[in-house]
Amino acid sequence: MSSTSDGMPRAAAEDAARGPRLGEVGERGVLTEVFAALRDLPGAGVVVGPGDDTALLTVGRGAVLATTDTMVRGEDWLDEWSTARDVGLKAVTQNLADLAAMGGVGTGLLLTLVAERSLPLSWARELTEGLAAGASRTGVPVLGGDLSAAPEGTVAVSVTALGELGEGVAQPVLRSGARAGDVLAVSGPLGRSGAGLELLRAGRRSGPLVDHHRRPVTDLGQGVLAARAGATAMIDVSDGLLRDADRIARASGVVLELDEDVVTGLARRLVDDGAPGQQTALGAVLRGGEEHELLASLPAGAVPPGWTVLGQVLEGRTPGVRWRGELVDPRQGGWDHFGG
Repeated sequence: MSSTSDGMPRAAAEDAARGPRLGEVGERGVLTEVFAALRDLPGAGVVVGPGDDTALLTVGRGAVLATTDTMVRGEDWLDEWSTARDVGLKAVTQNLADLAAMGGVGTGLLLTLVAERSLPLSWARELTEGLAAGASRTGVPVLGGDLSAAPEGTVAVSVTALGELGEGVAQPVLRSGARAGDVLAVSGPLGRSGAGLELLRAGRRSGPLVDHHRRPVTDLGQGVLAARAGATAMIDVSDGLLRDADRIARASGVVLELDEDVVTGLARRLVDDGAPGQQTALGAVLRGGEEHELLASLPAGAVPPGWTVLGQVLEGRTPGVRWRGELVDPRQGGWDHFGG
């Protein structure tokens, strides 16, 4: 067993350096640490913030959007690959992307941490710092949250995002409005997170694709722009292009036909960015989750600048996604929390 210079076993020294555990400091100690990371965040519209039984905020346009996502250690991240700060940043992006997909913007975030008592207090603090960094970047305040103890081995992070429709957006953009004659477009690159995951599995621990998997950052303002442009349906790409496009197709009762040349072109760009081979890259574009770009159907000629047209919306007796001339079984295209 290796030792430090003072003779302490290295594992014990590293353990001690991580500081106290949640069970040692209690709820008050955890909250003191967490609130310190949230102290200087933006708070426009927040009347009462963290510290009371509930938050109070003003609503500007008369309707509230609400969404929530949960991440579980071992299922949604591995400690060997992701820091607590990474987890906090990813939680912000994935929640605010859901609001953006409705043509909305965030007005507040609520954090819940369910954790084993032996979790280092420093991990909880770093998680909150990641949440705060994401909140600061997007201008969305953290309103509060909850803590709960869990059996040993369990750590789960849940964020609830509240929002409202963006300025100039009269109605939310649903998944069910795509119509024949529309085009299908995406707000940015695809496959970065999926390719980053493959690189992590192969032992890579750095690079832009790995970074995007750990802490995806997208332009969430594109949702409002697409809504203003007349988007008829929209979703954020969280479970893979094929699976999420299929959700629009089935909700709208249409066929979404993907353009093979465009999709393979996205894969070639991914290889240029470091993806391990064209086939892996193509799989990442079609099936890679946690991308959080926005996928929308729009009238032809109304695609916002910078978006990529991926295909077209067609009438069809059987709704779904057509790739290379055939309808794709959505169970074979993307991430499912219980099916893999």
